[in-house]
Amino acid sequence: MAKTQVYCGMFVHSTKKDYMRILQNHAIGVKEGKIVFVEEMIKFQLKANEKEHEVIKLNNNEFLMPGMIDTHIHAPQYPNAGKGLDQGLLEWLNKYTFPTEAKFKELEFAKNTYRKIVRRTLENGTTTASYYGTIHIDACLALCDIIEENGQRALVGKVNMNANSPDYYIEESVDVSVSETKKFVDEVLQKKYPRVLPIITPRFAISCSQQLMDALGLLAIEKDLPVQTHISETEDECEMVGKLYPECEDYLDVYDKAGLIRNKTVLGHGIYLSDKERKKIKQKGASISHCPNSNLSIRSGIFNARQCLSEGIKVGLGTDVSGGYSPSMMDAMRTAIHVSNMLTIKDRTHKPITHREVFMMATYGGSQALAIDHLVGNFEVGKEFDALLVSLDCPGSQVDIFDDDTPEDLVQKFIFLGDNRNIQKVFVNGEDVLQRKVPDVCPKA
Repeated sequence: MAKTQVYCGMFVHSTKKDYMRILQNHAIGVKEGKIVFVEEMIKFQLKANEKEHEVIKLNNNEFLMPGMIDTHIHAPQYPNAGKGLDQGLLEWLNKYTFPTEAKFKELEFAKNTYRKIVRRTLENGTTTASYYGTIHIDACLALCDIIEENGQRALVGKVNMNANSPDYYIEESVDVSVSETKKFVDEVLQKKYPRVLPIITPRFAISCSQQLMDALGLLAIEKDLPVQTHISETEDECEMVGKLYPECEDYLDVYDKAGLIRNKTVLGHGIYLSDKERKKIKQKGASISHCPNSNLSIRSGIFNARQCLSEGIKVGLGTDVSGGYSPSMMDAMRTAIHVSNMLTIKDRTHKPITHREVFMMATYGGSQALAIDHLVGNFEVGKEFDALLVSLDCPGSQVDIFDDDTPEDLVQKFIFLGDNRNIQKVFVNGEDVLQRKVPDVCPKA
């Protein structure tokens, strides 16, 4: 019988009560990928048994934290990461994004790109991602296979768009869009991936007809599937949605009328939501993916994370590649702090979020946003062991440690100064998935 792996040292996670809780001199027991106990070292030492336990001791400058959860990322846009940020959202979509996504009808191009982005996000500590795909079912299914191959946990959406889109990248009808989506969902579910699930993905209200959104809402309810889409990212977008759907009270109402706003719905951006819309999001149990890098990079606006957190709305973080140029959730954490600081500079009564809030949003908050907090997100007994082993004194580390640094100082330094070199191991369901042998991301000719 396999031994229980017991990690001994310092652990950092979030709970329902605390944005950040640091457990020093503790032990976490992991068996068959699940957390079986979390207790003080003194208590564990009383029952430690070489036949039953494999003990892994962390050094003084190491700690374990939950794996990071990217609640909003466009996998096919990865070729554009770090370029094409000279336009606003709507212009950027037409000039850069749609032409790139249209290339994913070529399956080999799609596979090569997806291998790169999945591996890159894992190396940066993303154990779970909510991916937007394209309109191409074969490419989306390939993305699911690659995610499974690499050991990541994910939600994957075949994008729906049948209106106000370029002729070369649009679904020809509601029937085609819905039937392709049903086919994608059924194939993913039939494959019974242990950690990959489909997510209903209307791109946004501008590119979907009401009839299409109605059909997708019914499908989500029928199959009890999560939903992801965009909302209130820019003022121009909000104005256009108002013109396209004059019968609706507001932007959120467009989705709500279609049955798309549920407790498994994650809404990307949400910068310009009204008080009424935020109240409804809270009532419905939906969530917001805060994408700070993208919001700044394509000059969309400033999201008030503090306001939404104080109102009890579930908020996760998203890289939003490639509107956001970095696939790293550490960048998302830092940028979220900077954005909140900007609001405080403008209004001194605004209380900025800190490293504690962004840590929560990148881990436990992300699991809540994706409605998977019963599975992962923190170190509660019974949950799957998705975790990062962080070392601050590893070779190449850009973090310097000083004698008077407290445990929380170490975590804060990692958030602000660390990078993928400090992430020594990436566990998904107890397995260090960085050790998996997978096809080269850049196959030799």
